[in-house]
Amino acid sequence: MKIRIINGPNLNMLGIREPEHYGKGTYQDMVDLISAHCREKGIEAVFYQSNHEGDLVDEIQKAYFDGTDGIVINPGAYTHTSVALLDALKSVRLPAVEVHISRVEDREDFRQVSYVRAACFLTITGRGLQGYLDAVDALAEQLGGGQ
Repeated sequence: MKIRIINGPNLNMLGIREPEHYGKGTYQDMVDLISAHCREKGIEAVFYQSNHEGDLVDEIQKAYFDGTDGIVINPGAYTHTSVALLDALKSVRLPAVEVHISRVEDREDFRQVSYVRAACFLTITGRGLQGYLDAVDALAEQLGGGQ
């Protein structure tokens, strides 16, 4: 099983940006944590992070052509603004889980809207980096390779 973990703008700044919302773990800490979890489960994990919307669209489309079975996506701020990411996810029709490190539902009003949610079978918020592991497990189960 191959999954793609796609992270949007400012997630490369984990550990620096607003640790009260996102914790002190770095982006590399997140990659290491997910990688170890996926290795344990026999899942190939491919990581991608960009601050550019079009690059994220390209990465979603790439998943369709390279044998990716599912997507874990944290679109960052594009969650609340990007119809392009929604359309890309709908186009590839791969199972997808939306993840947010913080509890976006308890934050600013503008964070209450998620465009990508319509193309995801599950949304996980407020679980910190653990939310990514929960997303991997849910995706594995959805794909028939769960525990």
